Amino acid sequence: MTQHKYCYDYPRPAVSADCVVIDNDDKKILLIERKNDPFKNMWALPGGFVEEDETVKAGAIRELKEETGLNHIHIELIDVFSDPERDPRGRIITAAYLAFVNNTDLKPVAGDDAGKVQWFPLDDLPSLAFDHSLIIEEALKMI
Repeated sequence: MTQHKYCYDYPRPAVSADCVVIDNDDKKILLIERKNDPFKNMWALPGGFVEEDETVKAGAIRELKEETGLNHIHIELIDVFSDPERDPRGRIITAAYLAFVNNTDLKPVAGDDAGKVQWFPLDDLPSLAFDHSLIIEEALKMI
């Protein structure tokens, strides 16, 4: 008989965190190209799953550093996105965070599961993975 570390009678959603990083000067947004499915080779916000031993905000900061190399970036909560269909892998709830930076001072480098990292004009975004267009739309309402 296989023994599992966690066994629940009810389904449990996963939690992720995403970062909307906007350049104050050039009005651009930082996106990553995904290395893995789902949405392999599509552009997305930097982010990923929150680990068991960290807060959601700490997960967002860690994922931002892992995927872009950016560190010591101040982030503020935009909102929580919980549409049951937002991720094809299953029930994943994400907390999205907003950061304002001056990209002339930053040199993002793709890492972890990001194939590329690139600045895009806010008025000329590529097709995005998941519900990231909606997340960006909500972030822009805050500005």
